[in-house]
Amino acid sequence: MPKTDALRRFLLPCFTTTPTSPAPPPPLTIAPKKRLSTSLRDDLDDPKQEKKLQEDQDSYPTTPTTPSNSIIPSAPPRSSKTMVIGTIYGQRRGGHVWFCVQHDRLNTKPSLLLELSIPTTTLIQEMQSGLVRIALEFKDTSSELNLCPLHSIPMWTLFCNGRKIGFAIKRRATQQTRNMLKTMQNMTVGAGVIPSGSVSGSTDQCEEVLYMRANYECVIGGADSESFHLINPEEGPGQEFSIFLLRSK
Repeated sequence: MPKTDALRRFLLPCFTTTPTSPAPPPPLTIAPKKRLSTSLRDDLDDPKQEKKLQEDQDSYPTTPTTPSNSIIPSAPPRSSKTMVIGTIYGQRRGGHVWFCVQHDRLNTKPSLLLELSIPTTTLIQEMQSGLVRIALEFKDTSSELNLCPLHSIPMWTLFCNGRKIGFAIKRRATQQTRNMLKTMQNMTVGAGVIPSGSVSGSTDQCEEVLYMRANYECVIGGADSESFHLINPEEGPGQEFSIFLLRSK
């Protein structure tokens, strides 16, 4: 009991309140974008302070905080990338350059076959600089071809390294083209010459065919743009070769 009495005498003054002057009311905090309840106005003794509080409340916006769809930035469309096999070939003398795209080297039916109005010798000269960029552009605002897939456009305006030098025509693979691709089924990357008469079914037996076969990165930027970029082998020399398909509206 003596211990209990001693603790009571020590702790009791800590919990007993002594009469003091009333503490001033705590300052009012105004939550943004919300109105104060009218029940708090009984605590305001100063009419000037009440008037100022009313003006501060009226200055807060009452519009919803959710942003409208018009100011939400839309994410740009992402481009898709795939790997394809591209073959550039043409007759050594007097022939045009052809560009063939295959998704599967065992399938002799190419997904895209274009005949470019560039002589084979001219393309070889351009490639000696190490940089070749071929742009195929289609522009016809009144044509229904503005809505069709890019690979269905029959004719393109051709630019090589910034110079307009002709046109490109979409072709269907003939039996001769399929036979030539069949002879290169086991090859993914390489360049060389196909001797004259070595391709079965060929009607032209007096011309050799130069070819360059490699992996290309196909980048589809949208319904109106597609590009093919040569991927150089690690041990091979650096050669930048790209073909762009662009449709202007």
